[in-house]
Amino acid sequence: MRNLGYFLFLLIFASGCTTNNRDQSHTLNEEKHQPNDVTIVEEVVFESEGVQLSGSMYIPKDARAAVVLVHGSDPVPRMTKLAQSLAKRDLLVLTYDKRGVGESGGVYVGPQVGTNNISVDNLTLLAKDASAAVDVVHGYDKELSIGLIGASQAGWIIPIAALNNQSVEFMVLFSSPTITTLEQLRFQFYTNGREDFWETHTDEESREHTLNDPDRYDFKATDPKISLNSLSIPGLWLFGEQDIQVPVKMCIEQLNRMKAKGKPFEYVLFPSLGHNTNKAEPLDIAIQWIKQNNFSR
Repeated sequence: MRNLGYFLFLLIFASGCTTNNRDQSHTLNEEKHQPNDVTIVEEVVFESEGVQLSGSMYIPKDARAAVVLVHGSDPVPRMTKLAQSLAKRDLLVLTYDKRGVGESGGVYVGPQVGTNNISVDNLTLLAKDASAAVDVVHGYDKELSIGLIGASQAGWIIPIAALNNQSVEFMVLFSSPTITTLEQLRFQFYTNGREDFWETHTDEESREHTLNDPDRYDFKATDPKISLNSLSIPGLWLFGEQDIQVPVKMCIEQLNRMKAKGKPFEYVLFPSLGHNTNKAEPLDIAIQWIKQNNFSR
């Protein structure tokens, strides 16, 4: 592992190139098309836990690093628009249809609150899917550094996948919890989808409720801090202060405690944004962070 720096706003980028070393551990449709003059798209089919998952790999002319996109809780197909945006910024991207969605096999679980959508078994299974996607990218080009990018529910999935796949070298998480699944449900029930929640409630009140309110569902919680405390790879979290799905300040406090122990974790807080932080400015900062950390080999 290289010695990496963690400065968020360095804008001087070094040029990079890659060598494509392919193997046959996954199926690639060699029929290529070019959505622009620098990016090639290859359709991929790969296996995870007994089912076939389908996706697309966006390959820029001079990839600086590679990322796998990890879904949130909804039944999301491959994230084409985001993949194209990242590829235009010199990142190789693999995005795939979520298990049980689009052209991917398996069964999609959820999304109703309180279902096994956020059970330990389902989150672990989705982490294995993300890890299998990482293996596809690593098989395609063993020289590129590979990271995981995701939002919301991906905050529980990505740390598990990263801990169990040594090819993952960094992670970027948008509006993703560092609290447990049960704590997140307590907070979500408390805010009840009210857009004006933070106009009438304090952070202290929400923290008290999140930590102590009786649970409405009885299932084992997933705590991402268990995986995060065992990881040494860099991570960047991007939060919206007006989020009513995730208690952001509570998550930031937990990240600060891990940072104080030497974890290479960073975060950026956007005061005017809510749960949807997939906006131009957060995305630009994430891309800058990936490049300035010199993840390209």
